[in-house]
Parts: sequence; C-alpha cells; structure tokens
Amino acid sequence: MTTGLNDVVDTTDLTAPDGLITHTAVHGIPTLHAPRPGQITAGLFFRVGRADETLSTSGVTHLVEHLALHRLGVSDVHYNGATANTYTHFHVTGDEDEVVTYLNDLCAALRDLPLDRLETEKEILRTEAAGRANGPNSQMPLWRYGAQGYGLSSYDELGTWSLTADQVQQWAQTRFTRDNAVLWMTCDHVPDGLDLTLPAGRRIPAPAASGSLPVTPAYIRGDDGHVVFDSVLRRSTAAAVFADVLGRALFRDLRQEGGYSYTAEAHYSPRDADFATLTAYADALPEKQDAVVGAFVDTLAGLRAGRIEQAELDSVRGKLLKRYDTPDLGAATLPSNALSLLLGHEILSPEQHKAELEAVTVADLREIAREAWDGGLFQVPARGADWAGFTLAPQYSSSAVTGTRHQSLENDGVTLVIGAEGVSLLLPGGPVTVRYDACAAMTARPDGARFLTGLDGFRVAVEPTLFRDVTAERIAVLDAAVPAAAVVALPARDPERIPQPREREMRETAPVPQGGGDEARKSASPGLRHLPVWFVLLVVAEAVFGLGLLIAILQTSDSAHAALIHLTRAMLPTALVIAYTRKAYRHARRERG
Repeated sequence: MTTGLNDVVDTTDLTAPDGLITHTAVHGIPTLHAPRPGQITAGLFFRVGRADETLSTSGVTHLVEHLALHRLGVSDVHYNGATANTYTHFHVTGDEDEVVTYLNDLCAALRDLPLDRLETEKEILRTEAAGRANGPNSQMPLWRYGAQGYGLSSYDELGTWSLTADQVQQWAQTRFTRDNAVLWMTCDHVPDGLDLTLPAGRRIPAPAASGSLPVTPAYIRGDDGHVVFDSVLRRSTAAAVFADVLGRALFRDLRQEGGYSYTAEAHYSPRDADFATLTAYADALPEKQDAVVGAFVDTLAGLRAGRIEQAELDSVRGKLLKRYDTPDLGAATLPSNALSLLLGHEILSPEQHKAELEAVTVADLREIAREAWDGGLFQVPARGADWAGFTLAPQYSSSAVTGTRHQSLENDGVTLVIGAEGVSLLLPGGPVTVRYDACAAMTARPDGARFLTGLDGFRVAVEPTLFRDVTAERIAVLDAAVPAAAVVALPARDPERIPQPREREMRETAPVPQGGGDEARKSASPGLRHLPVWFVLLVVAEAVFGLGLLIAILQTSDSAHAALIHLTRAMLPTALVIAYTRKAYRHARRERG
C-alpha cells in the first residue's frame, strides 16, 4: 500500500474531508475510507459507462460487468454491480475477509474475463432488456443528445448481438484499469491481503455532450399520462436547492391545489464533473392532461418570475442541512465523494457545503429557474406546447440525398432514396436522412432489411418488401458505404414477421427519432379509404336517395305526422347501411392497429 494521491490523480483537492475521511491508494487505486460500526461495505468505481460507447457497441461495458461478476459465483455475501452513463460500480457488504475476497476475485476476473461465457451473457443481457420497462422520460436523452454519448441510454444495447471476444477484452484492458478507478470502504483501515492488481491506464474524462436540439426551450410529444421536463444545469449547491424547490412547487400546484396529478416531483442528478440534469415529472389522467401541462408551465413561470417565498427556501435549506446530522457522516458520504473524485468534481467539506447552502438566495433560484427554462426540453402528451414558448424539436432532416428513387408500395406520398452519400425517406412533411459518414449504427437482416440510425437520432428503415426495385444490388450499395464498425448483424426473422405491403394510401406515416427495439415504427390510424370502393359508392348513393326521398315526402304529405311515418319507413335501409358502415370502419381500425 502506498500513501498519497497526487501521483495518481492531481485534479481534485482531497484535503477537504480530513477528519471524516482518510485518503490513500491501494495498488495505485485512489482509496477513501471512513469507519462505521458493523459489517464493511466497499465499492470500486470505474470511469466508464454507456456514454463512452457507440450505438453499434452499446452494451460492452455492461458485458464486462456481467462477465466479471460471473467469476464470483454464488455466495451468501451481498454483492452486485451497476453500469450507468459515466461509471461502472461494483459493491459488496460483508466482514473483512469476505470483502477482501470479493475485491481480489473481482480484480482477478477483470484481468482475465471468462470469455467462454460471452454468448451466454449476451443473451442474458437481451433477456434483461426485454423485461425492463421504459420509464416515462426514456426518450428525453435521445432527443437532447442524439444516438451517441448520453443519448445512448434511450436505446437497446445493440452490441449484445455482434460484439466479439476481442472487442470485449480490449474494452476491459483499456477502461477497467487502476488509473481509471476509485475505491471506497467503510472501515477505519485498509484491510490486509488486498490484491487489486489491474492494468495500468489513464484517467478517462467523461465524454463531452453532443447536441441534437438546435433551439431550446423545445418540446416533443410523448405518451398519454406523462408530462416531463428536463434541463442541463451547471453543478452547484444552488441548482440542487432549486430542484427541491421545484419539486415542492409542482406537488403543491398539481396535486394539493389542482388535484390533477398523483405524482409531481423533481430531481437533480450529476451528469459529469461540471453539469447536472434537472428532471421534473407529473402524471395525469387523459382528461386532465391539458390542465397538467398548463399548471406545469405556470409553476415554472412563477419560479422564473421570482415567486419563491423565503420560507420555502429556508425549509428546503433546513432539510438539506439535516443530512449532516447523520451518524457516521464520513462513511455515509463515501460513495458520493468517491464518484466526485472519479469524475474530477470538487469535493466539499461539510463546513464548505453548509456555507454554500446558507449563501443561496431567492434571487439565485430565480436565475437558475431562467437557466433551466432556456435550456429546457418538455415532453407533453397530445397537444403541443408552442403556446407556452416552446419550439417543436426537429421532426425532419435539413436536407435529402440524391440517388435512385424507390416508390413506397404502400403510400404514394413516400419515396426512399438510396444515394452515394446516404439514404433519405421523402415524406410529405419533409425528408428524413441518414448520411453514411454520420451513421451511428446500421442493423442488417439476412432478408435484406437495413435500419440506419444517424448520430442525430433520425432513422431510416430500408425494407426491400415495402419499396419498389430495392434489389440486392441497391442493398449492396448500403453495405459497401456504411463503415464496418457501425454494422450490426441481426439474426433472420420469422417469414411472418417480414412486412408485406398493405393497401396503398395517400397519407403520411412520418418516422421521427426514436429509441427502443429494432422493429419500432410509427403508423397512423386508418380512415374510410380502407373500405372497398363499391361500398363507399353504395353509401353515397343511399345518402342521395334518402335526401331526395325526404324532399318528396315533405312536399306531398298533408300532415307532419304522416310525413314522419313515411320517412321512418323509407329511411330504414339507409340506417342499416350507416350502421354497417360504422361496424366496418371500427373493424378496419382494429385490423390496422
């Protein structure tokens, strides 16, 4: 064991927690420890996560985590691992010998992954993803960041189909290194017998954020029942306080006073060394959605205008200060301090943090509210949010490529273009384009289907069965042009799952940026055009006949009562036709989805 951290990490001042936390290094790994009664809990952080991957290799960090934990086998000791956007965390709770054994075995597994289990673990991860429910804000990263970096959390882990043993091993050797790690332990000393030998490497900074929103504040349309707002703020004590103030205001306005929502809350979570994500959420019944959106906007507007009571700020400040009454404070703050060290964020002593809390003013919160609004992304159900000053996020690409044109076999308003520079889907509202040099991933099926996702999150589905003259030669153009590193080969589909052309339509089915599974597509509901032409003509003829009959009866009948009797009898066939029309239309809607 060596002491001192400057030879490993010199970007963060670790003298602040002195008296609460001891800092040293074990086998070159920065180590923080502080005592707590009872069993020891330890955690080993690595500065690598989903945001470091590409769409085509997404899941590689998660695979390393699973493979490393497999070596530990079945044990009565409580241990686990987690992969987040910017870090991977292995943790364990047990007695001193159990913790030492876990950490030693974990590092041994990272040095020599059981790659014979690669295909099994890939299948396990796909099974895990299939059973994982997407949260109401699952699409927000995609729209803000695109199909790269922090936006990858909106997507399935495509790499679990195509990653090779060499790729996984290389990722472990370059990211899971002693220079890219931080260890923390709830004990008053570093236990003897630790062997945390790992390859040498370098501290990898968190990835820079990409941007897919040309204008903010912006909005997107989401699922019914959910209203979400997020923004990116500079990390600060005042910003964390604002998140609590916003959460309280939403709860008061939307639940207690308005009665619109059951859940109304806000959260602040660090993204990297300098920035954090503010996320606010409210649920709503379908008939209350407009009211929730309106009240949500009003709450944000009130905070921007400075309508924050000093008593509200004092209440939030008091709640945050109570955290320092926690027994064994040093041990309680170990995980957050270790993560700050890992990301290169300043670590504050309790005295420094208390002083910053005391310095927060209502004026500070008003400025943060304005910053949050200016960079905000709003997800609303149904109606838009233009009326509130939000701009609809881009639904189409700025330009289309030139190349061979392939008419849709379903929709006269849709054309696929396969060019030398990329592919475009020409829709009545505009083009959706993925350029080969900005292709995050292209999935490839043996039947010729190709799904291309651009770094900006736009996606073009090339289904040879749905477009005219998309031959094997045209598919070969795509395969030759897309960088090999972006190609993900998928298994053959059941023949029944290969889409076939439906009845031709004169409507738009515009795809928009979306995450989720490879087969996800957006379609519109059918209209009367899906009924047979002969049937539509029959309905029109019956309606004209009924109108003429009505005029004749009114002109020839000598009393209103007689006219009503004649009209009822004459219109019975028309009523039956109308009833059948409604039944057929509803059946068409169910068949079309």
